[in-house]
Amino acid sequence: MNTPEFIAAWRGRIDGWSTAAARGFQALRVRNFRLFWTGQLISLTGTWMQTTAQAWLVLKLTNDSPFALGTVITLQFLPVMLFALYGGVLADRLPKRRTLVITQTLLMIQATIFGVLVVTGLIQLWQIYVLAVIQGLITAIDNPLRQAFIYEMVGREDLVNAVGLNSMTFQGARIFGPALAGVVIKLIGIAPTLILNAISFIPVIWALLLMDARAFFAAPPKRDGSMFDNLKEGLTYARRTPAILSILIVAGFIGTFGFNFTVIVPLVADNVLKTDATGYGLLSAAMGFGALIAAFGTAYAHRITMRRLLISGGLFSIFLGMLALSSSYGLSAVVLAIMGFTGITCATSINTLLQLTTPEQLRGRVISINILLTQGSTPIGGFFLGTLGQLAGVATAIFVCAALCLVGIGVAVSYRWRMTRVVSASTS
Repeated sequence: MNTPEFIAAWRGRIDGWSTAAARGFQALRVRNFRLFWTGQLISLTGTWMQTTAQAWLVLKLTNDSPFALGTVITLQFLPVMLFALYGGVLADRLPKRRTLVITQTLLMIQATIFGVLVVTGLIQLWQIYVLAVIQGLITAIDNPLRQAFIYEMVGREDLVNAVGLNSMTFQGARIFGPALAGVVIKLIGIAPTLILNAISFIPVIWALLLMDARAFFAAPPKRDGSMFDNLKEGLTYARRTPAILSILIVAGFIGTFGFNFTVIVPLVADNVLKTDATGYGLLSAAMGFGALIAAFGTAYAHRITMRRLLISGGLFSIFLGMLALSSSYGLSAVVLAIMGFTGITCATSINTLLQLTTPEQLRGRVISINILLTQGSTPIGGFFLGTLGQLAGVATAIFVCAALCLVGIGVAVSYRWRMTRVVSASTS
């Protein structure tokens, strides 16, 4: 091959690689999503900083009590458990962008109050409990809106990529947020960490205000029927649709007993590994690193399947059990990174499959069921893990949770096999 041909061949390869690389970010060509994605990256970094600081503050105020930490997480997610379904109804009825501006502003106010209480030295455990409940109430409305809003910004063609990029933002924040929080806490204390979170809401609010409403894909929200009737319609659809119900079974078990990272990681760091705030932040960052790799993989995926969901969920459960058996900091960090990878592969598969399978007019309500099962169930899982950790030890509690996650995978597989047989019998 002569020189011109060699150069042409390499140019072709480079062009091919560039095209493949760009495909992973194709949803960013949509201006509205690009604004949202950038604002979320900053805001979620601040949120993870507050999550890290809050957990560390509770442990220090209570002399390393797993029960107190579990109680805070329970109170934070209890409103999600109680009101997430109604949040889904609102996501199908209200203009999403304008409502998100309101919820994000309220979250900024909550973070500001939290930071001021710590700065002034007035913070007490009961105040953290109250602030956790307030955050949970706002989140119960905010989360279904944000998830359903992705489809409205990008449409069906770019949905898989947008979900992957959104997850990438979340996991990037999970890496940088806890690590930054650990450094900030060690150098200048917990209060600046909380203040930085309050400031981080400004970019996402500004991004929402800059969006062009004419470019949204979804039709105007329907407002017919009562809230209760709308809620019942969504629940009935999920229960009577095997493709949806099998996904939600996995979400219920792993969401309740596996995705309690805000309880598991600080308990492992403080009670098992006996590390400091920096070590805790790095453990969270290790998990976030694995999750970020998984989010990249989802962004480049052509399609998401139930097989991918079940395998990733099963592997996540196995490595959660391995974390319970580890007493080495290095090994625990590696296991957490693998858990981040498998856990986010599972979570993004759940989210994407639900969004692609559900009709537009029901999307917010079905997504809210997923939020109920993966986040709203945290009061149950967090309280269970904290209480069992207090009674039987942290390692035993985590191992039991891993076993229950595997039970959920088994139930989902059994249900899908049974429904496949029923469909085959009815068509033969």
